[in-house]
Amino acid sequence: MKYDHLLADASPTPFWLDTKDRPGALDALAGRVTADLVVIGGGYSGLWTALLAKERDPGRDVVLLEANRIGWAASGRNGGFCSASLTHGYDNGLARWPDEMDTLERLGRENLDEIEATLERYGIECDWRRSGELAVATAEWQAEDLAAAPTSEDLVFLDRDAVQAEVASPTYLAGLWDKDGCAMVDPARLAFGLREACLRLGVRIFEQSPVSLLDREGTRMRVGTDHGVVITPKVALATNAFPNLLKWVRPFIVPVYDYALMTEPLSDAQLASIGWKHRQGIGDSANHFHYYRLSADNRILWGGYDAVYHFGSKISADLDQRPETFSKLAGHFFETFPQLEGLGFSHKWGGVIDTCSRFSAFFGRAYDGAVAYAVGYTGLGVGATRFGANVMLDLLSGEETERTELKMVRSKPVPFPPEPARWFGITVTNAALERADRNGGKRNLWLRTLDRFGMGFDS
Repeated sequence: MKYDHLLADASPTPFWLDTKDRPGALDALAGRVTADLVVIGGGYSGLWTALLAKERDPGRDVVLLEANRIGWAASGRNGGFCSASLTHGYDNGLARWPDEMDTLERLGRENLDEIEATLERYGIECDWRRSGELAVATAEWQAEDLAAAPTSEDLVFLDRDAVQAEVASPTYLAGLWDKDGCAMVDPARLAFGLREACLRLGVRIFEQSPVSLLDREGTRMRVGTDHGVVITPKVALATNAFPNLLKWVRPFIVPVYDYALMTEPLSDAQLASIGWKHRQGIGDSANHFHYYRLSADNRILWGGYDAVYHFGSKISADLDQRPETFSKLAGHFFETFPQLEGLGFSHKWGGVIDTCSRFSAFFGRAYDGAVAYAVGYTGLGVGATRFGANVMLDLLSGEETERTELKMVRSKPVPFPPEPARWFGITVTNAALERADRNGGKRNLWLRTLDRFGMGFDS
């Protein structure tokens, strides 16, 4: 392919995890221990749950179990867009919970503010920048949609000249800048910082401790790994894309692979040729979309477009590399920024995220309230997982809160069918979305049918 020579020397390691500052490994669980709360999963969802549990009750004994290393999966390899949205965008939420959108928007903004306050409180250095997010239109139908969106002081429509003044690309026709609803962050350093904060508060974290057993032992729960077991009255499941320990939850989730490139650092002249002085996160407005942003050392992370599902919900480290997608992404990058022709890529990687049919997290309890879960963030979990952590803790406490009374929290998405219908449906849907992008955004009969049944995929 045309740009493969620029990818040849790119490291297959996620850029954010390719650092000498990564904390050292922690011990695996061994033997039999007890705790007041066990959190399963060491990504954002689990880290926020453990941290908030200790903040709510400093005397609570909290154990966190991670199958690999803290932040090694989606939390350490995502784009670093920390959005205020709890519903995977305003339109998705409005279509599903119109009566709650004012509340969900407020709770989302409060959640983002509280994340920022937490970083300040614990001195977490993760290149946090409240620079907002810029949605750009690269086709006329997208520009019309952006122009029709409600605006405010913090949500500003940009015509072609205005968006080009922000970031110079010949592909941009319009933009919508959410100035305060999204922060850029180094995702791995966020995970590392939350890890340190948890340890500082007394959370016991065990790495290399995959959980294979969850059942009752008398009136308590037994959580088992290869070399140890924890006995506890309460369990929070934060495993997201990985097979849920509650088998009946699994049909609601499918794992999909997302891919990204990181460029070499831009020179001052290259950066000036783009502009991008406000350093917003950017996403285009197609169904198959790209997301991109600047790193602290002025590289460009360029990801998205392909979302790949493998038959049987397969998850494997071998799937983290996909040369055909990397070549496609490189081509799209230089179409967007032709002034950067010849710029090399330093890293190329992929990873698995969880998605559900409503494109935003859902929640629940099991074992008579002894277990709570939050899953289905669909790529917007950097911020929303903190909200989900609070929901899980509310559910485990049995208390009714503003969060637990939400229809969003009390409802479930439509489950996916079993194989082979699952693979066929996802494949047909992906093809239909690609066709819609080429056809002025018009959704065909298949997509309209999914919309009617509450499975309205839009990306």
